Amino acid sequence: MFQRLIYTLTLYLLTPFVLYRLAARGFKYHGYFGRWRERFGFFDDPHIRDSIWIHAVSLGEVNAAVPLIEALMRRYRDSRFVITTVTPTGSERVQQLFGERVFHVYLPYDLTPAVKRFLDRVRPRLAVIMETEIWPNLFMTCAERGIAIVIANARLSQKSLRGYWPIQPLARRAVRCASFVAAQSSSDYERLRQLGADASRLAVVGNLKFDMAVPACARERGAAFRAAAGDARPVWIAASTHEGEELAVLKAHAAVLRRFPDALLLIAPRHPERFKPVAAACRAYGFRTSTRSEEGGATPACQCFVIDSMGELIQFYAAADVAFVGGSLVPVGGHNLLEPAALARPAIVGPQTFNFEEVTEDLIAAGAVLRIADGDALGPTVVRLLSRDVERRSMGEAAHAVMERERGAVERTMTIVERVLKREA
Repeated sequence: MFQRLIYTLTLYLLTPFVLYRLAARGFKYHGYFGRWRERFGFFDDPHIRDSIWIHAVSLGEVNAAVPLIEALMRRYRDSRFVITTVTPTGSERVQQLFGERVFHVYLPYDLTPAVKRFLDRVRPRLAVIMETEIWPNLFMTCAERGIAIVIANARLSQKSLRGYWPIQPLARRAVRCASFVAAQSSSDYERLRQLGADASRLAVVGNLKFDMAVPACARERGAAFRAAAGDARPVWIAASTHEGEELAVLKAHAAVLRRFPDALLLIAPRHPERFKPVAAACRAYGFRTSTRSEEGGATPACQCFVIDSMGELIQFYAAADVAFVGGSLVPVGGHNLLEPAALARPAIVGPQTFNFEEVTEDLIAAGAVLRIADGDALGPTVVRLLSRDVERRSMGEAAHAVMERERGAVERTMTIVERVLKREA
């Protein structure tokens, strides 16, 4: 109890700094300026009872949750669904995908009064928490109210495990509030066990992202984009890039252009505040540049196309011959490799993939992904793959085979959810 009191007091003391950071981000991406009241549990009562609540912190987690959410909606048709996020990009994706089918708000900060206000309004019977969001006050308050918690697609990197060290006893109590923890991989299982998860309520269930279905429209839109841009030219994509990676990508594209003068780079910054700086950098580098927001598509004269939109990445993977997945040349930990894999696209990553360690290693071992040591190796590696049709096809086939082999996490997670709800009934 004392540790929880100290933790909560610390959060109150940090709240002004959190709000300052929120405001600072708002100058770069205006979505952060809105709906602050929700972050403290204040919003109009939607008059919901016995809801099924899914929390997905941001865009990536929302995308990962889609097959599970759709399965839950099919199985529990009479239930109301609540989806919470933390970021504006996650919020926009929820509204784009589900609209009025769900009630959406931001998850409140982990302050007990805010958590109680939130729970009073949405009254969940089940909380499905995606991936790594373990908040002590939230979990303990749910347990005190008899709300079942399933941590789905659970992952915990070594870095994140170390990050819990200052509050490890509290984190242990929190994770033990979960009715079940469905780990992505054996390494995630072991780290979650070290954090304190009860082994009798912890299992390796697999990664929900393997169950993603590629929409037919994504392939069609990718093909249409490619036709307008010039069907015969080589196209590569740098997806989910971060500050510190874009310069390496632009240098790589200069190398690609020396070998393939008609090549096209598609570049998709991870965060909206990077859209304009990246477009400016492309132009400053001398590339003929278009953007999704202004020109809509690329012409045969375009050398660099900036994808300054959210939720459309998969159709641009479909338009590309080779994919570099960002967050891996800088210590971010990498991003989702399974979207290009689902489209049978060969992929390249840097050395920093600790957030998706096991998936990345499986794809590398299967011959579906190439790992490079640093940004200087990106250009030669892209040139190599664009030059070798057989190797590209072989890598794409290997990626697709891994996807097919690993499917089934949604069904296994649904079995867990059904068991938990029956036990709690």
